[in-house]
Amino acid sequence: MRSTIAIGIAGGSGSGKTTLSKFLAHGLSHYKVKVIHMDKYYKKERPITVAAFSGKAYEDFNDPAAVDLDKVVEDFNQSLSDKDDVIIIEGFLLFHFSQLRECLDYKVFVDCQSDERLARRLGKFSNERYSMEEAISEYLDLVRHTHDRYVEPTRWHADFIVNGSLRSEKGSQMLLDWILQRLKESRE
Repeated sequence: MRSTIAIGIAGGSGSGKTTLSKFLAHGLSHYKVKVIHMDKYYKKERPITVAAFSGKAYEDFNDPAAVDLDKVVEDFNQSLSDKDDVIIIEGFLLFHFSQLRECLDYKVFVDCQSDERLARRLGKFSNERYSMEEAISEYLDLVRHTHDRYVEPTRWHADFIVNGSLRSEKGSQMLLDWILQRLKESRE
C-alpha cells in the first residue's frame, strides 16, 4: 500500500530548516517529493508591530497572522491528492499551527543558538534592500522576541531535534535513513 509521508521542519529564522529540507529532497531524489517553504506564503498585508524597546513600527513577518494558512493547507492537501511520496514542509511558525502540525507524520525542530541565527540572517537579509544595521535592529527589536513567543515553545511538539550549529550531517542523515526505511516498508 502506498501512502505519503509528511515531514515538518520548524526552528528559528536562520537555524538551517531550508538546508535540511534540501538535504532530504536530494537524498530522496528517486521518489516524488514536494517541498513547501512557508516563507513563500505571506499575506500581502501583514500585521504592523511596534517594538517594545525602540517604539519603531515593523511590518511583522514573524507574527502567525502574517501567514496565509489557508493557502498552505490547500497546497499541502493538493500534494496529498497528487500522491507525492514525501511532503516536506518547512517554516519557523509551522508547529504554531495545530491544523498543520496534526497532519505531520514526523516533526523535526532545528535548534541553533540565537547569535548564530543572527549571523546567518545578516548574510541573507543585508543587501541592497536592507542595510546590515537595519537587519540587526529588526532582529534585536522584533525577531528575537517573536522567536521566544511563537517559535521556541513549539519545540516541544517535535519528535526529533537536530543541532543546526553542527557542521556534521549525522542528525540529517538519521532522519533521511528513517524516511527511506518508512518508504521501503510502505511498499512491502
